[in-house]
Amino acid sequence: MHETHAAAEAVILHSQVLWLIPLFPLLGFLIAVCAERKPGLVKITSPLAVFASFLVAASSVATLLNAPEGARLAQTLYTWMAAGPFSADIAFRIDALSAVMVLIVTGIGFLIHLYSVGYMSHDESFSRFFAYLNLFMFAMLLLVLGDNMLVLFVGWEGVGLCSYLLIGFWYAEDANAAAGKKAFIVNRVGDMGFVLGLFLLTWSLAGHAGGTLSLDFDHIQAHAQHLAPATATIIALLLLVGAAGKSAQLPLYVWLPDAMAGPTPVS
Repeated sequence: MHETHAAAEAVILHSQVLWLIPLFPLLGFLIAVCAERKPGLVKITSPLAVFASFLVAASSVATLLNAPEGARLAQTLYTWMAAGPFSADIAFRIDALSAVMVLIVTGIGFLIHLYSVGYMSHDESFSRFFAYLNLFMFAMLLLVLGDNMLVLFVGWEGVGLCSYLLIGFWYAEDANAAAGKKAFIVNRVGDMGFVLGLFLLTWSLAGHAGGTLSLDFDHIQAHAQHLAPATATIIALLLLVGAAGKSAQLPLYVWLPDAMAGPTPVS
């Protein structure tokens, strides 16, 4: 499953299965979309997809627990983009922090899917709900597993999109549709701060890394100590604005009370 080698900062275990963790919910989403008129199939495949992710995640975390302290699992699928000094990979990692989060997302997510099968059983849009829920799982796992800030941001934005879709799930009622739009707009305000923080981080690090533009976590960690304290503070505050929007903290909390317009499992 993996091989080890010594690195300057940590032991890296090269896994071949991390990509399967977000893949299974994505497949569940595609099945739910294609089998919209077959809720009997969807109620099996959607929870099963999340459970499969949980099994792979648990196996990967078990491997990490048996590794030297400070080790991490890593997998690079391919180079997403390369333009001049900038490059970004589709890559995943599980370290001590993401190990906890990936088990929470897949484990609790699976239980939510099981609960939703009964809760939504009489809803005429049963398959559409599970399509959104599986897509939500896929986005959350990209966010948790991403090995660079760009993959993380794609998952971050996917979570925002799915929040909008699920909160406004019963969109035939104007209040529900308005609640979804409010969540989407307020989150975009927060995400603008997040984007500006990423731009400033990339530009600031380039001056200390021979002009290399990268948002890999290892690259950030290796050069972050060269940032001026004021610059580092501004970057942290901009990223915090994004987190404040997603987690409904002051002053970007106004979408949360209206989020109860969605089906209970969404909460």
